[in-house]
Amino acid sequence: MNMDLPHLLPPIVASAFFLARMAEVSTKRDVVAGKKRESVTFLIFMLCGVLIIGAGLAEFFLRHSVLWWPAFVAGVLCSLASFAIRRSAIRSLGKFWSLHVEMREGHEFVTSGPFAHARHPVYFSMILELLGIGLVLNAWFALAGVFVIFTPTLIARVRIEERALLEQFGDAYKAYMQSVPAILPCGRRAV
Repeated sequence: MNMDLPHLLPPIVASAFFLARMAEVSTKRDVVAGKKRESVTFLIFMLCGVLIIGAGLAEFFLRHSVLWWPAFVAGVLCSLASFAIRRSAIRSLGKFWSLHVEMREGHEFVTSGPFAHARHPVYFSMILELLGIGLVLNAWFALAGVFVIFTPTLIARVRIEERALLEQFGDAYKAYMQSVPAILPCGRRAV
């Protein structure tokens, strides 16, 4: 097996993106505590992240993959976009940001920043993140497998979060749902 730098670039870059994401998840933020509505979906999302890097690396090395520039560049762009979107969403939510479905005292209804284009931009960033690592590693089987787990979890999480937001914000959130797509920042509605 060829172990020169171009061959090792995909696993190095994918691992760096994964480690940067784990550092981002563990970053302490000044937030308002709230009651968690559920936490299973968060754990499954974390599992998907671990699976995409672990299975993706395994697939890369077991298939003796090589650096395929088009997929690599697309993967890097997806990963960078993922970080930018997520950071913008975190900044927009401020002290109401959470990894879990939580509603807090004085919770504000945010429609600015990336929330003007999608109701759940962080979930869009997660799609880009998983896609990015899969593309960088040229790991199509791992990517397909992860999305088999990720997609139903994402649908369940969006439904849970939408119910909580409707309870909290009522008609204002209902109007927002009718004008802003759920996840993909295009078209009228998604999911």
